[in-house]
Amino acid sequence: MTASSPVFSAPRLASLRWLLVLALVGLLAGCGVNTIPRDNQAVKAAWAQVQNEYQRRADLIPNLVSTVKGYAKQERETLTAVTQARAKATSIQVDASTIDNPDKLKRYLSAQDHLSGALGRLLAVSERYPDLKSNQNFLALQSQLEGTENRIAVARRDYIQAVQKYNTDLVTFPGRIWHWLLYSDMKPHANFKASAPNAEQAPKVSF
Repeated sequence: MTASSPVFSAPRLASLRWLLVLALVGLLAGCGVNTIPRDNQAVKAAWAQVQNEYQRRADLIPNLVSTVKGYAKQERETLTAVTQARAKATSIQVDASTIDNPDKLKRYLSAQDHLSGALGRLLAVSERYPDLKSNQNFLALQSQLEGTENRIAVARRDYIQAVQKYNTDLVTFPGRIWHWLLYSDMKPHANFKASAPNAEQAPKVSF
């Protein structure tokens, strides 16, 4: 090699640059640069599941009310209460942005909790009507509702855990650094807590 010969040729320098870039990408990935956006997507997915389970419950209620009404028309106050509670709960429009709006999130969950209470009173009505308790349609709806309440409890728990993890990423190392450098526009998400003792447990609706 002569004194004037380059140590590295142009192609070799280009290859080294690519190796350095790949090494840097691998280093960043290993340091959790993707953790915040990944966990943010997990929060959105968990919230979508919460919405889905509440909607499934709302879809069951009209048939339940209709079945109970066929055997217990005199329970007008209870039937009206659950119908109105369902209307209020479904009137609150929510989407992915709701998790960044604590007030709207609180109103939505409060309406759902109110519906849970009204629904519990409606189901209790069946105790006074043996024919209703043995009606196959009522039994099927009761079983579906019990399963839905279980799924709601699981979905709420998963959402709480996903938000906790994401919010923790924003304030702990190394997530705090990545948040400052790359994701400063991503804010902590609103979370919710059980509004009543043992609310994390699905209500018992079997008889």
